[in-house]
Amino acid sequence: MTKMTLGSYPHMLGFEQLERLLERTAKSGNEGYPPFNIEQTSDFSYRITLAVAGFGDGDLSITVEDRQLVIRGRQGDDNEGRIFLHRGIAARQFQRSFVLADGVDVGEALMENGLLHIDLTRAKPRTVVQTISIRKG
Repeated sequence: MTKMTLGSYPHMLGFEQLERLLERTAKSGNEGYPPFNIEQTSDFSYRITLAVAGFGDGDLSITVEDRQLVIRGRQGDDNEGRIFLHRGIAARQFQRSFVLADGVDVGEALMENGLLHIDLTRAKPRTVVQTISIRKG
């Protein structure tokens, strides 16, 4: 079976970056921790909410790397001197990433009741009409 690429369509010029973006998204994995929601809060804004109970502000980092929003969580090991009879709450680290389209900017992040909210805004699309003059050769 032949793999179809966007380059197979001659009328779609300059979409090679989109193809690389889709491949990168597929490689980012589908791990289930931490669970998250994505909601559209207006026509041009979104909110990502991650359930990060047990993580403090200092345990989390949010970065944008090459149009990719990356949220990392790492809890410190404060178990020294503690004896657990049962350990059901894991102190594990995570990395969750979201690929951002051009024009999507990360706004503020808010921690509330064990939920991390990250607000995103998308620039309103502009309609551009350009007239190209034809030179005589």
